[in-house]
Amino acid sequence: MIYSIRGKLILKEPNFAVIECGGVGYGCRTSYSTVSKLGDTGSEAMLFTYLYVKDDSVELFGFATIQELNCFKLLISVSGVGPKASVSILSDITPEQFAFLVASGDSKAFTKTKGIGTKTAQRIVLELKDKISSETIGISSSENFAELSQTGGNSLSEALEALMVLGYSQGEVSPVLRKLDPSMSTQELIKETLRIMTAKNTR
Repeated sequence: MIYSIRGKLILKEPNFAVIECGGVGYGCRTSYSTVSKLGDTGSEAMLFTYLYVKDDSVELFGFATIQELNCFKLLISVSGVGPKASVSILSDITPEQFAFLVASGDSKAFTKTKGIGTKTAQRIVLELKDKISSETIGISSSENFAELSQTGGNSLSEALEALMVLGYSQGEVSPVLRKLDPSMSTQELIKETLRIMTAKNTR
């Protein structure tokens, strides 16, 4: 498994980048968002990667943040949603927006991406919300939602659920959310929590 690559950026195109590591150029399919965050050709670059293997092909996908990689993994787990469609979706929305849309059940927003129809968009929300509720959210987290709702209304509980969509546990994010201003919007809470979590992980 190739978890990440770091090296010299030798090619940058829409949805594609090549990073040279130890004399080998690794071509990564990626989102517009990630490409826009890469520096100029010749500069050092680092991407979190996912090796997608099919019977007839092997492709490497790369992302600027672990949150975007987590979103990609969730999207390709949905029946009928392949890696190219997942990259297209992540080219149109940020990880924060993705998590919020799934948590709030807003399937219509996904249809704004070219090639994503109403049924596919509905399946994305249905399958990912079910996956979170069955695999990640248990009785303790339901109690946590109630506690956060009493503290700061629906915004905090929605932010918690959205962050769990991205793969964080309630134990990781609840202490951070409790310290934030409950008057912030759900998306602001998600963005600030991700900023704090990322800062902790880079120390």
